[in-house]
Formats: sequence, C-alpha cells, structure tokens
Amino acid sequence: MSSSRPSDHIDSAAPDPSIAQPKLGPIGYLRFFWRQLTSMRTALFLLLLLAFAAIPGSLVAQRSSDPNGVIQYRVDHPDLYPILDALQVFNTYTSVWFSSIYLLLFVSLIGCIVPRSIHHYGALRSRPPKTPARLNRLAGYTAVNAETDAASAVDSARAHLNKLRYRTELYPSTTRDGKASFSVSAERGYLRETGNLVFHTALVGILVSVAIGGSFGYSGQRVVVEGQKFVNVLGDYDSFNPGRFFESDFLEPYRISLDKFDATYELENTQAIGQATDYSAYVTTTTPDGEDKTANIKVNGPLAIGGTDVFLLGNGYAPTVVIRDPEGTVVWEDSTPFLPQDAHLTSLGVLKVPDGLAEQLGLVGFFYPTAAKLPSGALTSGFPELLDPLLTLRAFTGDLGLDSGVPRSVYQLATDDMTEIAGSNADTPALELRPGQVVDLPNGLGTIELTEVKRFASFDIHRDPSQIWVLTFAILILAGLFTGLFIPRRRVWVKATDNADGSVTLEYAGLARGEDPRLEAAVADIAAAHSKQLGLKVEP
Repeated sequence: MSSSRPSDHIDSAAPDPSIAQPKLGPIGYLRFFWRQLTSMRTALFLLLLLAFAAIPGSLVAQRSSDPNGVIQYRVDHPDLYPILDALQVFNTYTSVWFSSIYLLLFVSLIGCIVPRSIHHYGALRSRPPKTPARLNRLAGYTAVNAETDAASAVDSARAHLNKLRYRTELYPSTTRDGKASFSVSAERGYLRETGNLVFHTALVGILVSVAIGGSFGYSGQRVVVEGQKFVNVLGDYDSFNPGRFFESDFLEPYRISLDKFDATYELENTQAIGQATDYSAYVTTTTPDGEDKTANIKVNGPLAIGGTDVFLLGNGYAPTVVIRDPEGTVVWEDSTPFLPQDAHLTSLGVLKVPDGLAEQLGLVGFFYPTAAKLPSGALTSGFPELLDPLLTLRAFTGDLGLDSGVPRSVYQLATDDMTEIAGSNADTPALELRPGQVVDLPNGLGTIELTEVKRFASFDIHRDPSQIWVLTFAILILAGLFTGLFIPRRRVWVKATDNADGSVTLEYAGLARGEDPRLEAAVADIAAAHSKQLGLKVEP
C-alpha cells in the first residue's frame, strides 16, 4: 500500500491562482503586533526579562547608591570599566534597555487588563448557563430516585447552593418523552478571575509607584565623623542623586549629629576572630521645632526622619591630624575618613594641604588599627579595634591641581606632577605616627601630629514618596495571587425529572473552569447534603 497522497488531494493539486490571501497592510501589522504585545504570554516573558535585567544592578556598584564603589571598580578594572559604563551597567535601573523593558511591560499589562476587566464585568452580570441535556457526560455525575416533588426539590437545591455562595438560575423544561423537568444552574469562583485582575492591576500599580518614587525622590550619601553634624541641605551631601522631577523644596530641614559609633567584634570563635557582629551609630537629631532626640542607627535599623530613611552603609576610622608650619602655627587640622581596605580595617586615605606651607603638600597614608608585620616585613592590621594604632604617610610636594577647576576626588592624589619627599621613592622613609606623636616634615616644611583617632559612619539618606503605595500594592498582589490559586471556578447543575411511576430522578453534575481536582468530591457533597436536607428516602 502506497503511503503517498491521492492525486486529487488538496495539497497535491496545483494552487488556484484565483485564490489569494488578503494582505495585512500597515494597520493589520500594527493590530497583529499589538495583540502579541498585550498577550498574557508576552507579559509574563517581559516580567521574567525584567528580573534578569535587574541582575547587573546587584552584581556591580550603582552610581545612585554607591558612587565610591563605582570609582573603586574603575580603579580595580580599568579595562572592563569603559565597556560596562558604555552599556550603562552602573546605572542599571535608569538605563535605556532597562527602561524599555519596564515600559513594554507596563503597556503589555494594561493591554491585558483592560479587555479582561470588561469581559469579566460582563460575565458577572450574565445569567448562569442553561442546564446541559446530558448531565451524565459531566464530572461527578450522580443520579438518585426519590419520592418528592420535582419543583420543590429544585427549589431546595437552589437554596442550598445559595448558601454555598453559588450564583443560581432556575430553568424549567420538558424532556423529549414529554416528562416535566426542573433544574437549577449554579456557578461560583468568579473571585478567581477577580483575584487575577487584582494581581495584574496591582503589578501595574507597583510599576507606576516605583516610577513616581524614582522621579520625585532622591538619595544621597554623607560621611560623618564622631562629633560632626549633617544638615539636610543640598550642599551638605558628599554625593546626591535626585529624581527627574526633584526640587530643593523636597529637602525637609533637620540635623543629625554623630555622637558615638560602636562596633562589636567576634572574640571567642577562633575561625571568625575579628569579624564584626554588630554596628551602632548613636546620633542626636534636631528638627525645626528645636526638639532634640537620640536614636541608634543600625545596618538593618534605619532612622526615619523628615520624610527620609537614613541607612547605615559603612564605617571606618578618621585619624585627626594637625600640621604646623616651622613657626608652630597650625595651618591644617582635620579628622579625615580613611577607606577600609580589608576586614581588619587597614585603611587608605589622602590629606591635601593647599595653603600655609612653603609648598602645597599631599599625603597618602595607610592607617592600621592594630599594627602588625607580615613575614615579608610589610605592615598590616591584625585586628579591627584600636589596640596598637599606627599611621604611615608618604609625602608629596607640588601642584595639587585644586585650582584647575577640574573636580578631584578627596580619596585620590594625582602625583604625576608632584615630587615625593617621604616614602619608598624618596631619601626620607615614610612618616610613621602613633596617637600623640609629632614628626618633622621633610625639607623643613614644619611638623605633623596625630592627635587622636575617631570613628566615622557612612549614611545613605533616601526619600521615596511612594513607599506606602508600593506596600499597599504588594499586599494586593499577594491577596490576588492567593485568591487566583486557591479559589476554584466551577459550575454545578441539579436536575429533577418526573418519572412515570410518580417518583423523581435527581441528577447532580459539575464542570470545572480550569484545574479543579476536588470537583467530583464537591458534587458528591452537594448531592449528599441536598438529600439530607430534604429528608428523602433516597433509592439509588
């Protein structure tokens, strides 16, 4: 037997040139792409794609939250940094590609929600469907014979289904053989679709809220040394990242003073000696009404003040250095934060003295809270607390570049046009100071003294006016999700038909709208409860 198709089969016949499919045209293609974009499959794909697109924002530092981390990444990866910067990886959440996915998801969700809401509203107002002619083809079919009246049996079934929160409708009819028949059609589970719509609508609400919060909010960073204050004004931030529609009026006035910073380190576990177990920044806040309050800011315990949340990001040491000229006059004094380089807080810092001495002076230093020597002879810190503090400084003279008008990082010193006067490339070794120690500067420039060592805390000040809305929509998302998952959509019919012997045949059946593994059990329960309610002597 040949497996080829007959010669007169439509696939084998020559195409009829008179039959031509209509061309879509521009409007047709737009309609096609719109339907593809607004399908639920596309919305779910875009939601997954958005989650993947957010991954780079958690892998590398972001300019909006950690500008110093971006600078450090550029130093550590000079070849990779330009590529990632061109791809806007350091501004992931405001990049063109992330915003495109975000907007497409927004449009797709709205395109899904609107027609589904209209259809759902119409379904809520419609009557339950008529009873099928052959209930025995449906799930959970049960038939019993009873001595009762068909109309009253169906009425009682309707009352029972109403108690179970079914929408019901009575349908009297006549069978093919002329017997009187009464039935009740019931359906429930519309809350499932309502939950799905609430879920997707709340997801749109979160997208809108995040967009509004990002546009009208701001975030800024400030390093505060013990004893110093931070005032919530634009000029007092170390770095500031405003939203698109930010205005300076959004900054509510308040002041935060860092009174003390405490750190607790592991001392008993030999495998984790020196690891931090707790950080506490004790602050005093002052509001415009003049009221002072004390507070404790922790890593996972931000301070809420003036419509902002103040988070504790980092900490370290700030050596207080005094520099005097040859006559003993103080020309520079400050507590300078040094950036930690390892878990034991070996820290790097830069001091710049532009005036007061015969030449401009730049100092690059390392601070060791507990100074120790490696087998190679290099210095390191053996513990993060101040057990044996030591400050080493390399000194450079020349143009600091502060008058060129080009912004300079306070944590970097450009030494290309400067002369090293103390350090590995100079005749004088690097300067070493312990608290209270005074050392002469080379070339008779003066003296330098390490008076004390303070702690500093790095704060992130964040304002997001949409927080309460995001929380509300997040709760609605969970409510809609659980409603859509656990409420079944089903239809149930109870039919009573008069028999020739005066008895009544009661039929029960159901139909699931989706997955409903408990449908047959539910129909059986309805049949049993209805029979018990009627007090019938049921004869199967």
